[in-house]
Amino acid sequence: MEHDPRRAAGYIVASAFMFALTGATVKAASARLPHTEVVFFRSFLGLIALTPWLIRSGISGLRTRRPGLHLLRGFAGLAAMYCFFYALGHLELATAVLLNYSAPLFIPFIAALWLGEPVPRALRWAIPLGFVGIALILKPGMGMLEPAALLGLAAGILAAVAFVAVRRLHSSEPTTRIVFYFGVISTVGSAVPLAWTWQTPEYALWTLLGAMGLCATGGQLLLTRAYAFAPAAQVGPFTYSVVVFSALLGWAVWGEVPGSLAILGAVLVILAGALAIRRRSPAKRSR
Repeated sequence: MEHDPRRAAGYIVASAFMFALTGATVKAASARLPHTEVVFFRSFLGLIALTPWLIRSGISGLRTRRPGLHLLRGFAGLAAMYCFFYALGHLELATAVLLNYSAPLFIPFIAALWLGEPVPRALRWAIPLGFVGIALILKPGMGMLEPAALLGLAAGILAAVAFVAVRRLHSSEPTTRIVFYFGVISTVGSAVPLAWTWQTPEYALWTLLGAMGLCATGGQLLLTRAYAFAPAAQVGPFTYSVVVFSALLGWAVWGEVPGSLAILGAVLVILAGALAIRRRSPAKRSR
């Protein structure tokens, strides 16, 4: 795998924009459908978006020697979605989003334990700085030990596991195959609760659901590609940029104007990303 942290950061920022769009569509769809059904459509329609790749690559493109790791990545990602959507239904939006996007804070430690990637000294400052920035942007309330809040935190931890699994998979798997198997696993897994919660969407909702699937798949492809160019611990803080994009979408679509604390938080997020991207790899420093 080529080591190119700048390219990895670019892919992550692009994926963050796609995930911000996904979040906006999920927010709109969840107001009219059960959250379990939104999870299913997010997975299923995203999988449909990969059909052109499946046709082009054929059966040979699906062959993998790491089915167990695909399963771990898939179920961790699906469980993270369920926890996040549950938190959205029982907590204030700001608190739920903050807990879900705590994933980059756990990535370096999971990567260190699982992949043996050291936590760089520069990131020891960048990671908490990014967390403070997100806290300022979202301004979460109290009650963080409520069951729904704990599930929101679990979403962040599970997402971190999924991200590090992606890094591990990239040693032998192409980006589209990783995203395809995640789509299959999450679609099959999320279809089970539909037997109890199905509600036929209104005609106008199908366009919104289709956009949600396309944006989610695009974000997954870009994020998966990013971890082919740099370790998760090094570029993980760049996922915080999703909050900046979400704030811009909130202003453009719902008229949400960020206050001075939100602006300061955005500056801290950008600073955290700059600290991470300027760090040189150990191999380069030793030369």
